[in-house]
Amino acid sequence: MDITFADISRLLGQLWWPFFRVGAVFISMPFFGDALVPLWVRSLLALSIVVISAPLMPTMPAVDLFSLTSLFLAFEQAIWGLFFGLILHLLFSIFTTLGQTISMQMGLGMAIMNDPVNGLSVAILGRLFLIFSTLLFLSLEGHLVVIDVLVQSFSIWPVGSGLTSASLQGVVNIFGWMFACALALALPAIVSMLLANISFGVMNRAAPSLNVYALGFPMTMLLGLFSVLISISGVPSRYTILVNDTLRYLNLYITGAG
Repeated sequence: MDITFADISRLLGQLWWPFFRVGAVFISMPFFGDALVPLWVRSLLALSIVVISAPLMPTMPAVDLFSLTSLFLAFEQAIWGLFFGLILHLLFSIFTTLGQTISMQMGLGMAIMNDPVNGLSVAILGRLFLIFSTLLFLSLEGHLVVIDVLVQSFSIWPVGSGLTSASLQGVVNIFGWMFACALALALPAIVSMLLANISFGVMNRAAPSLNVYALGFPMTMLLGLFSVLISISGVPSRYTILVNDTLRYLNLYITGAG
């Protein structure tokens, strides 16, 4: 049996371009794309998924791997994967923004800790909500659903189809969805903190001799912790809705790109 260079190029192409797409997703998506996970682990995981799911993918375009067209297709797959992972990253940014908003309202804006995942300094409540959302995502097997959607994307959006402006505009619109959801989840805590500040303002006007600052800070802190308790207890019921919205945005992005 004679094996030609064209056959070898076709076999490698069945793995080459999917590896760029899957690898870019694992680099940009949360949890798998964290800086705590070594790059070689992410690359090996992406290669394993590509090898396992290669029989389920459609036939890749017959393009010479050492041509400029092959380089363009690889770049296109990497850009597509980065935007795909960005949509997932915005889901977790909702809870980071939620924690930072509550921290500022309850007077914990100075409680800052280093985030080794993003390389930034975030509020400690933002880090707490991020860990909580990650555990919920894994417990709901969201990572398996994402991998399934990613493998199906090769049939809906084949390699070489190109990116459309509608899909890129959809990614931009999701930023507004992120801030709106974070504000909606933080709204009870914001309203309770606002009412507490108004009440302390009335007390200061009614009894000027009363030290409102010494009394208001610990009371605001206790009320804020109680608001965090209520917010965390209501997150799981809302989290399923947010995950479904994220999957819907992923499907719209895939169909829009295709």
